[in-house]
Parts: sequence; C-alpha cells; structure tokens
Amino acid sequence: MARILVIDDDRMVRETLTTILAAAGHQVAVANEGQKGLKLFAEFQPHLVITDILMPEKEGVETIQDLRRLAPDLPIIAISGGGRIGNSSFLRVAERFGANRTFAKPFEPGEIVSAVNELVAKAA
Repeated sequence: MARILVIDDDRMVRETLTTILAAAGHQVAVANEGQKGLKLFAEFQPHLVITDILMPEKEGVETIQDLRRLAPDLPIIAISGGGRIGNSSFLRVAERFGANRTFAKPFEPGEIVSAVNELVAKAA
C-alpha cells in the first residue's frame, strides 16, 4: 500500500481517483489546488503525487516544480483535460518540468493504477 496525494480542482476527478486508488489498496489524500497540495504533501508524505495541470491559484506545472525541489525522486503523474486548447501541449510541458508520466482526461482507471503501481515500485 502506498500513500498517494491527488491534487485536482475538479471534485469528480478527485473522487474518481480516490475510489480507484483505494480499491487498488492505496491510501489517498486529496487537495483542490496546488498550494493546499504542497501543504498536505508535508503532512501526508506521499509515495507518489498525481496533479492536474490547469488549476486556479497554483497551477500544476508550478506545483511539479515545487515538489521536485522538495523531493527530487518523488514519482509524479500529471493529468490534464487541456481546456480550450487541448491537453497534449500542457502534458509535454509537465514532462519537461519533471512529471514521470502524463495522462489526458478522460483516462482509463486501469492505466492510472498500473502507472501508480509501477512508479511506486521503482521508487521503493
């Protein structure tokens, strides 16, 4: 069982990820934006973070940069629905700033669980 921090401004995405990750045996904490996610990161000490890219307050790329400074080896998965201009460019930027994996919304639950399990196992 790993501790997973999910940072996303969309309540349904947070709930969906919590459900699928908990069913896979992981402990999940959630935050609705990057600044709260960073605060929770310090308290929860997750093994992996899943963050949205487009969020109010502190966006995902900024959050990834801060997480990389705090924990250089932390596995990070970036997700994005992309807004009006699509998600592929946002996800490429997330990779350049340190995301280990990226997924476009909507994503397949099994793909997320597989990526989480693989990244957590590699980091252990």
